[in-house]
This record gives sequence, C-alpha cells and structure tokens, in this order.
Amino acid sequence: MVARVYKSTGSRYTVKNTEGLEFHVRLKGKLKTDNITSTNPIAVGDFVEVENEEDAGSMVVSRILPRKNYINRVSPHNKNQQHIVAANLDQSLLFVTLKEPKTSLGFIDRFLITSEAYHVPAILVFNKVDLYKTKDKEKLETIADIYKKIGYTIVFVSMTMNHGIEELMELLKDKTTLLSGHSGVGKSTFINTLFPDLDIRTKDVSGWSGKGMHTTTFAEMYDLPQGGSIIDTPGIRELGLVDIDKYELCHYFPEMRKLMHNCQFNNCVHINEPGCAVKKAVSEAEISEERYFSYLNILEGLPANNYT
Repeated sequence: MVARVYKSTGSRYTVKNTEGLEFHVRLKGKLKTDNITSTNPIAVGDFVEVENEEDAGSMVVSRILPRKNYINRVSPHNKNQQHIVAANLDQSLLFVTLKEPKTSLGFIDRFLITSEAYHVPAILVFNKVDLYKTKDKEKLETIADIYKKIGYTIVFVSMTMNHGIEELMELLKDKTTLLSGHSGVGKSTFINTLFPDLDIRTKDVSGWSGKGMHTTTFAEMYDLPQGGSIIDTPGIRELGLVDIDKYELCHYFPEMRKLMHNCQFNNCVHINEPGCAVKKAVSEAEISEERYFSYLNILEGLPANNYT
C-alpha cells in the first residue's frame, strides 16, 4: 500500500493512503538507511510503501519512494548532518515579521537560497502589518520591493484584521505548501484560522529576547478543505545551509544568476574580480545593495570545507 507521511515524531509516523484512511506506522527494522545522510530517514510529505508485519501485528514502512524535491537545513543537534524539513513540495511559504519577532534579511535570503537550490517556488508572507506605524510601513514597503523586483510573490497579511487571508488561501489551493518562519510569526494562528477545530497552541513573543517561543514540536501536514495541503513546521531560529559551495551560491540569487555569465571570469565569486557583471549591476542599482551584502555575509559564513 502506498501512503503519504502526515506526521513524524522521530520513530512513529502517521500516514494516509490514497483513499484518505489514516494509519500509525513505524520504520521496518530491516529497511536499509545506510545511504541516508539526514537525521530523519522519513520526512513529512514523503510517499512510502506500507505493509503489515505479521510477527509484530503492526504496520511498517517497507520502502521510501523517491522524492521529487525537499527542503533541508543543518541539523540543530548535529552540525555535520542535515535534517529534511519536508518533502515533495509544490511551494514554500515563509512568514516574515519586522517586529515581534524580527525576521532578518539574512534569514529570508537563506530560506530563499534553500528553496532555489531544491527548485521549490517560494512565497514571502509579511504578517502582523496591523502593528506597523508609518516608519515601519515605509521599511516594509522597501524590503518587500526588493523581493518583488526579483520575482518573488509577496503577500501582506494581518490575522487580526482579516487582511490578505483570501489571497493567501488562493495561493495554497491544490498545492502542497511548506509553512516556515521564526516562532511567533503567526504560523499557528494562521493554521487555526484555516482549521478552527485544531486549536493549535500559540504563544506570545518572549519579552526578554524578542524571539518567538516554540509551539510546534513536530512537522505535520493538514489537508485543506479547498484542495491541497499545508505542512506546519517547528519555528526555526537559525537556518544553516547544506551542501552549498561558494561557487554555486550566486546561482541561488535569481538577480545574480541572470548576469553571472557576463562576468569576465567563469569562476567569479563577485568580490574583487575585474570585469564582474554582478558588481557593476550593484553599482548601477540593478541589484540591491542589501541583497549583495547578504550574499557576501552568507559567502563568508560558509563552512571551510566549502572553499576547497
């Protein structure tokens, strides 16, 4: 029986078959995971083959079907391994807030890089816009404009004012969408809006740190009434990039990708090289300085073994 993974708690999984029937399963003991480099062999969104294990009288996963894509991050528990956040996605959606808590441009860019690397279209949702005063709104428009010009879909949302909800729901229709962001940005509130009966716990932002407090412990997928599914994930404070080489990084900045072939050198990393089309575009404001500086910061922060 082929089923899809809806929830993973580390050792047990909730799956649904093609008829929508739900089963609780575990990983088959003999299933080979030697070639799996992630901390979690099975991720929410995976398609798996499930069978009855006669001796144990339980359902087990006997095979993990090939993934069309996935979103990953450096494992928060082991920096040398990756953690698959979710698999088989049509799109990813990042909740962003300028305050309570603040989402940095660096975090946004790391999320977009990961989405670009695994060919998952990304949407940016700027939430809590009802909290912003005049200067905040000006900053919001400036930041949103950076990403609009690159080609990313932007949605402005206020849960309390019911603003932007319909537009967002239309984008989710008939798609499998990963929801991500810092804790406290409003993911759980949004899901409670979609599914009032779930009553997913929400918490305020931590007063002393200005950061959100985790409310979702494990990734979980929910089917939307209008068609499609969303995958809720634990709030992410940091997003470490996996297997990104310094010569590849610019490929995942769409505005740089368009120009990099015009650089004088094929291995240009757009720092000090002469004849660099990317640096020329920055000087002429075709590429935003914010994105370029973000690129440099991420490039500098890549692990040493990525520079060989």
